Amino acid sequence: MSPALTDGGFQTANPHALATILEASETRSIIAARDIFDIHGMKLWARDQPVSRELQRKLMDRALQQPLEACLVAEDGVTAETLRLAVQQLIEFEGPLAPLLRQHTAALQHGAGAVRLHPVAQLLLSASQSARPQAFAHAVEAMAVAGALMHAQTLTRGADARLVVLAMTAGLLHDIGEMYIAPEFGEADADNALDVATYRQLVVHPHIGQLLLSQLTDCPKDIVRAIAEHHEHLDGSGYPHRLQGDQISPLGRLLAATEMALAALRQPGANLHHASVALRVVPGEFDEHLAGPLAAAARIVTPLVTRQSTEDLLHHLAQLDFALQGALNRLDTALPPAPSPGLQRAADLSRHLLHKLRQGWNESGLWSPGAIGVDQIAEAEAVQDALRTRLLTIERMARLSAGELSADDAEVLDQLCHSLTADVKAGAN
Repeated sequence: MSPALTDGGFQTANPHALATILEASETRSIIAARDIFDIHGMKLWARDQPVSRELQRKLMDRALQQPLEACLVAEDGVTAETLRLAVQQLIEFEGPLAPLLRQHTAALQHGAGAVRLHPVAQLLLSASQSARPQAFAHAVEAMAVAGALMHAQTLTRGADARLVVLAMTAGLLHDIGEMYIAPEFGEADADNALDVATYRQLVVHPHIGQLLLSQLTDCPKDIVRAIAEHHEHLDGSGYPHRLQGDQISPLGRLLAATEMALAALRQPGANLHHASVALRVVPGEFDEHLAGPLAAAARIVTPLVTRQSTEDLLHHLAQLDFALQGALNRLDTALPPAPSPGLQRAADLSRHLLHKLRQGWNESGLWSPGAIGVDQIAEAEAVQDALRTRLLTIERMARLSAGELSADDAEVLDQLCHSLTADVKAGAN
């Protein structure tokens, strides 16, 4: 975990967050809001002094009286108006989110303008906007989607602007913990680029965000909890704690659905159809009520276009069907007679995830040659893509759940993971 959190707090400057702040200070005004002292009372930086690279040298390996984040302020940082204009641009721009967001324009514009940012959150968002623009753009998208999903829910019982603002604030801040890990470990690259070792870096960011907001800001408890839960899934297939059902707050469920929808939209050529499928493909993974607004918006989007012929699609689906069942069958033979607790956890989680994928596969009905009409080919292909995305995470999640293993157990786990994914990945292509 980050050096800033080794003692459960932020006594030392996190190198990744500091690097982002320093890079941002080259183009915007970030100053010390108060004198900065180390724990021995030595003054390191004066109040009102602009941040510079010299600060990095002075902070090297020093514990501070006050967390660095609480000592700095971005004078020309992100404001409510910044956020309102960013959401307006998403609504007006002909991007994949526009059909969903335009149905909630007034609520989203009001909500963005009403978001209140604690100075620490404002500092980090401002630094992200300058130094990690893709991360900031993702935060704004999550803010808008979370607001739209919440507004759609509240319309059924009377619109509640307060809940929309709450959801939008949570969406904006959901990945704030990513600033405390190396930028190459960000979730935008997680599905395709990260190996298992570096994936371990990513999965701590919900917990870091929770610690940051609870210790350094006055952020509402509902938001702090939701940010800790934004990668948890109702069926226990999420991270970092594999929470299930009512263990996840309503706002946490909304953020998790938001994250999955945006992850689906990161794929080349994706639109709201893919986001809708991603929330529905595995039964019980997400709150079914949250998939409704996406499905409704998808109906006004240009229909999906398949990349392959019906014959090729059916062939690939048959391969995937065979591979899923083969992976389940081999789980029982891959482990030794008395597996260690870590190996048993890895096997149990893998079996759970594969059964959920199998259930989604069976309930879709699209695997049956006789069930796929001409108008369903593209949707079947989207289902295949969504399942493949889930399959790519099984090995990583199994290794994470196993924890530290002996050399012999690690070899067994290697064989187990190979047996789980080799045929499945081949069948998904």
